Amino acid sequence: MSRYTGPQYKKSRRLNFSTLENGRDLARRPYAPGVHGNDRRKKLSEYGIQLQEKQKLRLLYGLNEKQFHRVFDKASKMKGIAGENLLFLLESRLDNLVYRMGMATTRRGARQLVNHGHITVNGKKVDIPSYTCKIGDVISVKEQSLSHPAILNSLEATATTKAFVEFDKKKLTGTYVRRPDRSELNQEINESLIVEFYNR
Repeated sequence: MSRYTGPQYKKSRRLNFSTLENGRDLARRPYAPGVHGNDRRKKLSEYGIQLQEKQKLRLLYGLNEKQFHRVFDKASKMKGIAGENLLFLLESRLDNLVYRMGMATTRRGARQLVNHGHITVNGKKVDIPSYTCKIGDVISVKEQSLSHPAILNSLEATATTKAFVEFDKKKLTGTYVRRPDRSELNQEINESLIVEFYNR
């Protein structure tokens, strides 16, 4: 299955979850899309609840099914709690860190910046959004892209960044400082249900 590139608001309304993490996608119509979207929602089975939780996280980070399953397999082989490892790996993706540093207002926008070659990691151009960054990696805007309007507009709109990344708005350079704490990530996600989904 290919990556979903349709309206993000539609998916957010279907899941009753803000996949953009800003709540705007649910502000106007906080019910499912379609002619019967405003009717009472059906009660989900245990499997349905687990599937929905998996879809929330997958769409939040913009992965397709195959990619997401691959990341989960990697997380389950790491030491520690599988669910938290999964979140850590997703947060370590280059497109996500570009978004966390404020260089893009959405993860889709961050993915486009990386794809178009505007971002460097430790001084080398990386155009793979799924590239896994390590703690201490320095992520910068390429010298030729320092005046890119989308990046500058996004930085103006971003007031703060997460504590696990540092970013210098003058130099357009940031550092992946440390592993994020669970409390710093989306609290609406129940990662244990995703582990149950794949281990059933």
